[in-house]
Amino acid sequence: MGAPGLAPGQPAQAASASQTILIVGDSLSAEYGLKRGTGWVPLLEKQLAGERKAARVINASISGDTTSGGRSRLPALLAQHKPDTVVIELGGNDALRGLPLDMTEKNLTAMTQASKKAGAKVLLVGMQVPPNYGGAYGAGFAGLFPKVARAEKVALVPFFLKGVADAEDPVANFQADRIHPNEQSQARMLANVWPELKKLIK
Repeated sequence: MGAPGLAPGQPAQAASASQTILIVGDSLSAEYGLKRGTGWVPLLEKQLAGERKAARVINASISGDTTSGGRSRLPALLAQHKPDTVVIELGGNDALRGLPLDMTEKNLTAMTQASKKAGAKVLLVGMQVPPNYGGAYGAGFAGLFPKVARAEKVALVPFFLKGVADAEDPVANFQADRIHPNEQSQARMLANVWPELKKLIK
């Protein structure tokens, strides 16, 4: 999904905190095409501050990343940042490239297991693909996320772009490429993540 975004491990909030949240995602979390500071991750920082939750956010999201890329990067990120919570927001680029579903599932499972082994709680952020990808592939892809979440007993956001991609007029919620949500959609994306993430960082 797009061009390079934030560098791996770039801290979104540098202040010392009692807990660390590591976000490993793609362009949807790396502010692709957006003004810096307007993406859902910076909005998350404001949410945390507003609720007086002492948490440091590390945004290790890279535009264009796949689950394979995230899996290869994760061990170093876990060792460096020692996160309390890991948010895995990957898979969209796997689908755009038509990669095998079993590969995506294995990568998501491996990332979840590695995070748990490192002592972190995990939030898996689910995605869906447009109908033109075919019913079987679309259903299989959407089903990967709850399947991994159930098997690994971790938290799940069923659909990251709920209320954005499935809105009555979805085109109004996206940038010109019709792939990346615009600035106005970032608050809704955070609203989809926050209820589940909040439970992990009490």
